[in-house]
Amino acid sequence: MTDLLIVDDNGDIRRQLKWGLSKAPYALHFATHVEEALQVFQAVTPGVVTLDLGLPPHPEDASQGLACLEQMIAARPSTKVIVITGFDGQENARRAVELGAYDFFRKPLDLGELKVMINRAFHLLEIERVAPAETPKKPAAPRLRHGIVGDCPAMRDVYAMIDKVAASDAPVLVHGESGTGKELVAMAIHQASPRRQQPLVSINCGAIPENLLESEFFGHERGAFTGATNTVKGKVEYAENGTLFLDEIGELPVNLQVKLLRFLQDMRFQRVGGRKTLEVNVRVLAATNVNIQEAMRLGQFREDLYYRIGVVGIHLPPLRDRGEDVVLLANHFLEIHGKQLPKKIQGFSPEAMEAIRNYPWPGNVRELENKVRRAIILVEGSRITPQSLGLAGEASSPGPARAETTLREARTQLERQMMLQALRRFEGNIVKASEALGVSRPTFYDLLRKHEIDPKALSAG
Repeated sequence: MTDLLIVDDNGDIRRQLKWGLSKAPYALHFATHVEEALQVFQAVTPGVVTLDLGLPPHPEDASQGLACLEQMIAARPSTKVIVITGFDGQENARRAVELGAYDFFRKPLDLGELKVMINRAFHLLEIERVAPAETPKKPAAPRLRHGIVGDCPAMRDVYAMIDKVAASDAPVLVHGESGTGKELVAMAIHQASPRRQQPLVSINCGAIPENLLESEFFGHERGAFTGATNTVKGKVEYAENGTLFLDEIGELPVNLQVKLLRFLQDMRFQRVGGRKTLEVNVRVLAATNVNIQEAMRLGQFREDLYYRIGVVGIHLPPLRDRGEDVVLLANHFLEIHGKQLPKKIQGFSPEAMEAIRNYPWPGNVRELENKVRRAIILVEGSRITPQSLGLAGEASSPGPARAETTLREARTQLERQMMLQALRRFEGNIVKASEALGVSRPTFYDLLRKHEIDPKALSAG
């Protein structure tokens, strides 16, 4: 189930995906037409498929792609097929979902967004694989609920909130630091809701250039701007009857916040360059790692929009505040990623587990997964060590430093020290420093502000 089949007759797209996914933790397979796709599908049993609807001998319509999809789902219903379409008609995407497609993606391809969708599909496969093993004679293991690993009191509160809000259409704002799993919570709410058979469509408000955001949201009419040669529907329309997830909404420019607020008031909008008012039925979920209260105080986020999207708020705690969840998660990632290599890894050494417990995890769950995957590749023995995790020296010694306040201070000092070392090493280059520490750039910028570090001052070493 760790194979990805890419079905596309466009050589440029195949090369783009082969290059962009070359370091992905799954094997890549390619096909250019329906017959070849079904042969590879039967031979390698891929867990996830990306399927272009416009395939020969009729690339001008979706007939070949839909036929291929239907045969794949009939042969193996558990396969997650992501339909990729260059056609404007929403009907093809809806038909694909009705036939069993996991999700759909509109051309031109955004490699970053497609990677997220593929990884999410593999993650859901793993959840479905684990879930049947839990017999009805005993309660579900607390380590995995709603597809999320964790059993600390704060996470139990999160699960309870998911259960409460899923059945309604109330807007939900998920807030927490980068890497805490906000998108997983949004997925869980959608999957537990009456809209689960309809699409969950995501927009990363912080990853799309400001001049393209409005078109990404609402679509555009032909001739609306230079290069708009066709009428294109926006993500709002593709989420019809489903869920629209606005990730990193705290990064949304103020001028677009006004237009989003107008849309949320009555679910009506106009495409860019259009005059016709359209109406949709969607549920809106949002997430942010920004302190919205502070952003409102600074005039960076509209108060009326906050009250519109934040009818219900769910706070995701940082990993450093989740106690033994860090152990559950570390073992979970070892179980998932350890199967992808022939190495026989028995687990973590006591020193590694101590280092995992004591490290502050500024990048949260995302950073933990990154380090476990790194360790699986680098470890030389049968057990993962602090060295293979990149946490050598993190295991604390007994003594007064065990006190909570002292440990917090020590973690803060270590965090600052590691950031300074990374910045000096890469001469102030934030991209390389954040990658070396295994944290996202938004998290790294948050930490720069927290520790009052000026990377420019370190650019000369």
